[in-house]
Amino acid sequence: MRNGGSSSPMAVLRYVAVFVFLGLFHAVHVANSQSFIGVNYGQVADNLPPPSATAKLLQSTTIQKVRLYGSDPAIIKALANTGIGIVIGASNGDISALASDPNFAKNWINSNVIPFYPASKIILITVGNEVMTFGDRGLMEQLLPAMQNLQNALNGASLGGKIKVSTVHSMAVLKRSEPPSSGSFDPSIGDLMKGLLAFSNATRSPFTINPYPYFAYRGDTRPETLAFCLFQPNSGRFDSNTKIKYTNMFDAQVDAVRSALNSMGFKGVEIVVAETGWPYKGDTNEVGASVENAKAYNGNLIAHLRSKVGTPLMPGTSVDTYLFALYDENLKPGLASERAFGLFKPDLTMTYDVGLSKNSQTPSTPKTPVTPSPTPVTPSPTPVTPSSPKPKKGGTWCVPKAGVSDAQLQTNLDYACGQPGIDCSPIQPGGACFEPNTIASHATYAMNLLYQTAGRNPWNCDFSQTATLSSNNPSYNNCVYPVTPSPTPVTPSSPKPKKRGAWCVPKAGVSDAQLQTNLDYACGQPGIDCSPIQPGGACFEPNTIASHATYAMNLLYQIAGRNPWNCDFSQTAALSSNNPSDARCNTLSPLLTASMYLWDSSYMRQY
Repeated sequence: MRNGGSSSPMAVLRYVAVFVFLGLFHAVHVANSQSFIGVNYGQVADNLPPPSATAKLLQSTTIQKVRLYGSDPAIIKALANTGIGIVIGASNGDISALASDPNFAKNWINSNVIPFYPASKIILITVGNEVMTFGDRGLMEQLLPAMQNLQNALNGASLGGKIKVSTVHSMAVLKRSEPPSSGSFDPSIGDLMKGLLAFSNATRSPFTINPYPYFAYRGDTRPETLAFCLFQPNSGRFDSNTKIKYTNMFDAQVDAVRSALNSMGFKGVEIVVAETGWPYKGDTNEVGASVENAKAYNGNLIAHLRSKVGTPLMPGTSVDTYLFALYDENLKPGLASERAFGLFKPDLTMTYDVGLSKNSQTPSTPKTPVTPSPTPVTPSPTPVTPSSPKPKKGGTWCVPKAGVSDAQLQTNLDYACGQPGIDCSPIQPGGACFEPNTIASHATYAMNLLYQTAGRNPWNCDFSQTATLSSNNPSYNNCVYPVTPSPTPVTPSSPKPKKRGAWCVPKAGVSDAQLQTNLDYACGQPGIDCSPIQPGGACFEPNTIASHATYAMNLLYQIAGRNPWNCDFSQTAALSSNNPSDARCNTLSPLLTASMYLWDSSYMRQY
């Protein structure tokens, strides 16, 4: 899939990275552009739309950076005055001349940068693509001199501090990548890497890398590996050196690179992900290449980046990431998957929706049983909507804490408005709560609406510890913030059970490996008590993965809100009207028992 030569798939990491972000339903209802999301624009095709059409397409999305593998003047011109950052590339074939002739480097800048900058926002020049794993030692040794000559040419044009120079690497430059804390570069190229890193450190240019969880999955096709690669619920992989539990492959790969950089003494060198993606189709023998998996990977990756959670070794910030790719490249050789990475078709329509459009309501990524708060949410029996607010005295509202950044408020806003049943039209233009048109005001409305609708529990007003409950009504003028008085808990002495219910159970044919993943995920959620399926518990027998997973999956479904999406588990579960309880184990029933219960505003529900 790469335009400058292919690289070997990296070995599958056996340990992996903390994925704290719980918003896999994250959407961009009120979308702002995110500077950390970019896309690769390859041109090995004969059916691509004109550059002007592509420029308009990009402006309709939240993509703010584009990486070219060359320096096509038509594309660079088309992107002028759009504000979109542009990465241009010098090919592997240019490296020898750039390294040996400073005038060639100067002419390259004069031809490919000076005529377009600053109208066209060129931000980075990449010299070669995956040269260090290309197998040509002579070319590898010429790479640093080529970069130095281009840097000198930029300096001579007074652009040295404005446009950076780097080179793109495959993950194969790492000798070790598992666990992430042991990440280290291949010692056979250690001296060359040290020179390149010293250059990056001196010029404050990024270390650009191509991590592909897809290739990791191709090397280990177990269901739990797929879930790990797709940011879906999984049991995680533990790094015993750092005591970090990794729950997605992307973070693990990026942190392995971070560890390798740190081990060589370059802790200050920034990492940029130059390529990452997932094919939506492939040859019959290409496992994992499907629309469903591509949507899951790219959609969940975008949500992860937008959360700004970062990786365990680089928390609180999102690594600049260029998705592969803008379009399919129908002339690329090799496996069918090489021609099936495009997010958009040549007619400018989406191949599948991952929420990149500024007008997108909800990205159609596969649903997973993940909730936005530390404890599963139980929606109110009658959700409150802004169309008919009924403010009451003595209520509580969910509002941002003082000092929360606009970036975090935007994340909260996007997340809340992306949840099913949350109507944010009152904060859209013309809505009663649109003014004042500030992120703080809109986020306050959306966060409170989600809190009121989701159950009015303290954990529904958490938002990564950036929100708090208040008794001060934030309503103003005609903008009324929904509020519902907190429910009065009902004790087991006066139960009002419903006679009919539904249970969440595994679909037929689900593998034990997937059931184990579901079991680990469900029992790992706050508020989920799996002691009945522990030795000595009422539901321990039969001691099978299927029986224990059924208990745990249903328990999470009942507690998290009894919505269809609470019984998804990566499409491995279904709702059933058949009670799976037996004489010993009856806690799976939605009817009351004496030991386990929740309540809502009108009745108590036990399991």
